[in-house]
Amino acid sequence: MAMRKGVDAQFVRQVGTALALMAGLAAWPLARYGSPDVVRAVLAGAALSTLNVLIGYAAVEYAFPRSFTTFLKVVLGGMGIRMLVMLGAMVVMIKVFHVHAVALTASLLGTYAVFLLLEVLFIQKKIGSQHERTTT
Repeated sequence: MAMRKGVDAQFVRQVGTALALMAGLAAWPLARYGSPDVVRAVLAGAALSTLNVLIGYAAVEYAFPRSFTTFLKVVLGGMGIRMLVMLGAMVVMIKVFHVHAVALTASLLGTYAVFLLLEVLFIQKKIGSQHERTTT
């Protein structure tokens, strides 16, 4: 089977599905108990985390066909850079735009954990499919 180029629609669908499920779980408590400031902070955290996982996906797709050393530099180095950028964005949102810090942090960490799991499973699947192609 030839290697497919372009966007892995399955991963993007998984991210969208996970985001929809998390939004569904959070909708009632936020509507019932969350102030508009808290809701905005939760949405900002989820958006930042979603952007982060999509950039991570692009890094994996870019680095996967390259050497192992390049793969590690791009994926792990990129992860460090993405974390620093997220931290900087959080500081700006909290200090400059006065976004609710606890809601922003909780939303970002919750969605980050789910998306990190999806990202690791995506890498595992890519490695497994490459291993199958090389052994057959």
